[in-house]
Amino acid sequence: MKFEDLGLNDWLLEALSYMGFNEATPIQEKTIPSILDRRDLIACAQTGTGKTAAFILPILHLLEGNTKSGVKAMVIAPTRELALQIDQQIQGFAYFTNLRSIAVYGGGDGADWDQQKKALNMGVDIVVATPGKLISHLNMGYTDFKNFECLILDEADRMLDMGFAEDLKKIISYLPKKRQNLFFSATMPPKIRKLAKEVLEDPLEVSIAISKPAENILQASYLVYDEQKIPLLTELLKGKEKYESVIIFASRKKKVNEICRALRKDLDSVEGISSDLDQKEREKVVERFRSKRTRIVVSTDVLSRGIDIKDINLVINFDVPNDAEDYVHRIGRTARANTSGVAITLINKDDMSSFNKIERLIEKDVFKVPLPEHLGEGPKWDLSRRHYGKSKRHKSHRN
Repeated sequence: MKFEDLGLNDWLLEALSYMGFNEATPIQEKTIPSILDRRDLIACAQTGTGKTAAFILPILHLLEGNTKSGVKAMVIAPTRELALQIDQQIQGFAYFTNLRSIAVYGGGDGADWDQQKKALNMGVDIVVATPGKLISHLNMGYTDFKNFECLILDEADRMLDMGFAEDLKKIISYLPKKRQNLFFSATMPPKIRKLAKEVLEDPLEVSIAISKPAENILQASYLVYDEQKIPLLTELLKGKEKYESVIIFASRKKKVNEICRALRKDLDSVEGISSDLDQKEREKVVERFRSKRTRIVVSTDVLSRGIDIKDINLVINFDVPNDAEDYVHRIGRTARANTSGVAITLINKDDMSSFNKIERLIEKDVFKVPLPEHLGEGPKWDLSRRHYGKSKRHKSHRN
């Protein structure tokens, strides 16, 4: 379906055309008309389906021409990176309007706080915020919500996983009871449905089935003991300059730092992203990676969802993700826009069962590549036990 068939304003259609967007994605086609009708909505759709535009476009349509004072719409996102990206998209789509937005997030300096305070005081139209920093501003009492219309929670599942449930409820307590509510989530666990039942009124439910990884992603895996991971990782990357953009996903920030230190002994242009960096430095790392000044980035799952970086050649899962759907999000960073890409996963004994769940989700057996001879043999593929304890021969350090 074309955007012009969804009932959007002419100026939005002009902005979409200018940006090269003509056809609506399934999530946009299924949600935009209902949002324009001011219905509450709960939508399940993964990263890369166009869900951000699915709520930005109709909200801009509804707010255009509204000259009332105060904040009129608010998007809550789990991370600063995602909040910034959503704000940038709002500014792009709203280019031909007088609507204004601001991203409110932590990790900045006093100047950032003053800028956010000034915008909230003056009644910016749309606020995109992370929960903690927004509450700090709300506690000061200078945000005007008397003409508030719409609350959007983006990646609601991730926010609850990160422990933001009480923060979300506190934010909602500041808002007028009569408003539109939109929940967007990659997954729909019971805790999301519980929160939705408390907040939403007669919501429309939309679910876009999780996509299988693109066929042009070459998926492979290695069965390894933990002490073999770093040597294998170095071998996979050393002398492979054809991979101009590489993301390595690790489960914890401590592991991110360890991988960076090890790789820098043999490789140049390696940077890490974790909560150990302040916000400005994290943004600089992402920008250097996006502009290809940095070749390899080691990250926690902050880069697996909601960060738009194109032309990634190789994704390596240093650790098997706990959630099978997170695997799809991670490797979906590569092979975008009909390009090809490679996704490699390192699987230790403890993670074989988890990786088997991934293979069942994507309906594909991922090829197990033999280790290079000089690294020795790895563990054998074995699903006979549901839990794998520490090997007496090879100590297993959980990541």
